[in-house]
Amino acid sequence: RGRGAQRPHHTIKAAILIQRWYRCYMARLEMRRQYALSIFQSIEYAEEQAQLQTFYIVFLPPFLDFIYQFFNSPSDFNTAGSDVQLLEYERTIEVPDSYHGPRLSFPLTVADTNSLLHAFKDQQHLHARYVLQLLHETKKLLKQMPNIIHLSTSYSKEITICGDLHGKLDDLLLIFYKNGLPSEENPYLFNGDFVDRGENSIEILIILFAFLLVYPNHLHLNRGNHEDHIMNLRYGFTKEVMKKYRSHSKKILNLLQDVYSWLPLATVIDSKVLIVHGGISDTTDLDFLNLFKRNKVRDHASILLPLFCCDPKNQNGCTPNKVRGGGCYFGPDVTARLLKRYNLKMLIRSHECKQEGYEISHDGQVITIFSASNYYEDGSNRGAYLKLNPDLIPRFVQYQVSKCTRKQTLHQRVSVVEWSALKSLREKLYSRRSELIAAFRQYDPNYTGRISATEWASAVESVLHLDLPWRTLRSRLVQLAPDGSVEYLSCFNDLEIEPAINEVQPALVETLYRYRTDLEIIFNIIDKDHSGLISIEEFRQTWKLFNSHLKIDIDDESIDNLARSIDFNKDGSIDFNEFLEAFHVVNKFENKAGHCHISNLFDSSPCFFIA
Repeated sequence: RGRGAQRPHHTIKAAILIQRWYRCYMARLEMRRQYALSIFQSIEYAEEQAQLQTFYIVFLPPFLDFIYQFFNSPSDFNTAGSDVQLLEYERTIEVPDSYHGPRLSFPLTVADTNSLLHAFKDQQHLHARYVLQLLHETKKLLKQMPNIIHLSTSYSKEITICGDLHGKLDDLLLIFYKNGLPSEENPYLFNGDFVDRGENSIEILIILFAFLLVYPNHLHLNRGNHEDHIMNLRYGFTKEVMKKYRSHSKKILNLLQDVYSWLPLATVIDSKVLIVHGGISDTTDLDFLNLFKRNKVRDHASILLPLFCCDPKNQNGCTPNKVRGGGCYFGPDVTARLLKRYNLKMLIRSHECKQEGYEISHDGQVITIFSASNYYEDGSNRGAYLKLNPDLIPRFVQYQVSKCTRKQTLHQRVSVVEWSALKSLREKLYSRRSELIAAFRQYDPNYTGRISATEWASAVESVLHLDLPWRTLRSRLVQLAPDGSVEYLSCFNDLEIEPAINEVQPALVETLYRYRTDLEIIFNIIDKDHSGLISIEEFRQTWKLFNSHLKIDIDDESIDNLARSIDFNKDGSIDFNEFLEAFHVVNKFENKAGHCHISNLFDSSPCFFIA
């Protein structure tokens, strides 16, 4: 009897211990998931900063003007008669009998939107003729709209608001499946960043623009910072269009620039809720936003940048966003002042990936909504959309597109996300290898190969500026000596280098990880037919255009000799790895303003210098 009396006590004690263990286990998993997301986010923001510095500061004006000239050649429709030229060009595009995709006629109908959805589910492409017609009709409609759209919930009872989609078609299809297709009874607002990063950006644009044409009063679009042709060059959309539409890609991309420029900048619901893609600053003036021509957005970049690029923070005030390299952080006081000034209740924005798909900040006055699930990696985050009723009480709907992750345990999903984040971070470390070694050796004058954990963390942060918990991460990134010190060179080990460049010097590998995206942009511009190879003729044409822009007198023979010197295997074309080996990228700061320096382009070992 005595033993029996003890059993319930031992059982309860065991249950409590199991509960404690499980809570600790789940807390550790959550911590790993959160720091993986922090790594992804810090690297993303650092890349955005590099984007702004490289393209808007370093390459401006030479490279941007060159890009503009490349995509706006005299044969393109960028004159006053562009609409007429576009219609003439569309008529010259034949749709062959072998094409089995949707065949659109304008004005569009619900049947057309349904056929597009079914076609894209089956991984079909819309023919270039219909893409151009769709973009043309969209541009005409957008030009009639004001800078700020005013909506009311009284007609539909609820409005669905979606954040960034970034080319993730599965997320858009899942939203439509869960929430219903856009209609007069089911209006939607999509808050920018429809394209880039994902593989189906053009399909997302086609679907959204098609529903916009069918329901112009019930589907609404705000412009995001990725609705910009320079961003598209870096983050994948330009490459996607060139790959899918080849000979017609320049016309499509050119027309898209116009469409982007006419997208509305903000939306106000029931005169109480302001919706913009990024955020606000202490100089945001909604009255001013209604006055200027939004297609001249670059003329007002300093004023409009907050709408696209600002992020909320907990501290009061408005400070430069040094992490992203543009825009600002705005505090609760900035939000409160703007809402009070315009008698608003709430600000809804997007622009930032959130682990749960949404976040509420500034005492409930700011909501971030992000609709691309698995943004960084499968399992990295949920997507969400919100429904706003006449009471203006937001209701959030979360989801996560599941494929391979459905069969994995929570531990497996977190491990995959964590591994991917750490891999990206190791690549970031290798991309600044020479600078990091110099920083480490300031703490190691005797070249022992070891420094303290604090010194290692300080050195890494001083070079990368990622604001990560380096001391916590050090056990995952470097080897520790028995005395607890850090063997700092080990952070460059265990990096999986592509087989094609496995034998090259460490300096070139560093160049690859540091400038690969920029070099890919240049490579894809030269590779006009998007074959993955640059022919001698493509190389000649592009460099002749570049030389004419920079007023450099280089004859064809010299250009051909340069192309042949880059073609290391002498097969008559230049692949990307040959391109990387030929163009050794270095930092060359000659003045504070920063300029693009091209030198030694036409000797046996050309160098492409970035200031």
